[in-house]
Parts: sequence; structure tokens; C-alpha cells
Amino acid sequence: MKNFVLVIGNKNYSSWSLRPWILMKYFKIPFEEIVIPLFQPGSKEKILKYSPAGKVPVLKHGDTLIWDSLAIAEYLAETFPKKLMWPKDAESRARARSVSAEMHSGFQALRSTCPMNVKARKSVTNPSPELTRDIERIKAIWTQCRQQSKTRGDFLFGPFTIADAMFVPVVFRFQTHGIPVDGVVQQYVKTILALPAVQEWTKAALQETWVIDHH
Repeated sequence: MKNFVLVIGNKNYSSWSLRPWILMKYFKIPFEEIVIPLFQPGSKEKILKYSPAGKVPVLKHGDTLIWDSLAIAEYLAETFPKKLMWPKDAESRARARSVSAEMHSGFQALRSTCPMNVKARKSVTNPSPELTRDIERIKAIWTQCRQQSKTRGDFLFGPFTIADAMFVPVVFRFQTHGIPVDGVVQQYVKTILALPAVQEWTKAALQETWVIDHH
């Protein structure tokens, strides 16, 4: 097996980088990690050496380049089919792909109002209707998935899957911005934050010294 190289941005801020990183850590796929601090002099030029899109994350596997977090996840799922990164049954797999794609392309109010910042604690006051809709939709996804899979494991579809990796940054956003949670949602947040890979990412994020002012 050729070596994997994963190029990511700051751990404190880069939600897109977090998704494939968590996935590879959870499923014990060895990789070399290259961190390129974002919004620094020369950042764009450094990223372009690896990614034609000029964005992180990007996965290098031999001569193959894969950019975009969901594309990387799909590539890993195809490369390691026995690791079952998607649910086994077709119906759950379809729902997992649907909620992953919804997270990938949606929730713009949450993204803009509540950026990922592992170090910070700054509760949202007077959320806009758009942000409230995003938050309630995410809670509904988590609640429905957990209610349907509670006998099969602790994650959205029972075992940890790509769908969970897609939502890990949202858990950080909820924590940073004081989004109130209870019941099934609160337990899911605790489960994600307790993962050894999430704790490893958190420790590294807290040690970073780079600051992105607009975050």
C-alpha cells in the first residue's frame, strides 16, 4: 500500500481538514500529516503545491490527489471496503450519504455565524432565524439517527461512519458557541468529544499559536 499524505490547515480553525483527519485516525489508517497555517503570508502558494483547487484538505496517495473532504472520505471508503466507513445496509447507507451531503453543502448561517474555533468560548446571543433553523435541523438529524440506531452503537448509524466524521466540526461549533443541547443530542456531543482522536485533535489545536483575526 502506498503511503498517504494528508495536507490540512490549522487544527484550531479548519473544519474541512478535521473531517478526513478524524476518519483516518478512527479507522487506523497511517498517514503523514502536513499542516499549512491558513491566511498567512504564502499560505495559498504552499497549498497550491499540493492542491489544484488551492484549498485544504487534500490527500496524496502515490500519484493520486484527492481534494475536498467528502471526496477524500469516499476514496478512503473505496480503498478500505472492509473497514465499513458507510453503514452496511443500503437504507442506512443512503441516509448516511444524504445527511453527509446536507452537511457538506448546507448550514450556511451556522458556518458564517459560528466558525469552528476549538480554543474559544463565545456564546451566541440573539441568533438569527436562519441560524436557529440550521441548529434545529442539525439537532433533528442527530436525534432521528440516534433513535433509529440506539441498539446498534453510540454513533449516528450505530458504528462510527463518514456521517459522524462530517459532523464532528459541528460538535466543536456547538461547544464553542454555547449552543444548548439536551437529551439524545447532548449524549451524542459527549460521545464525540470523548473520542481519543477528537481529544488528540483538541490538544494539538490548543497548542497552536497562529491566529486568524476574523475567527
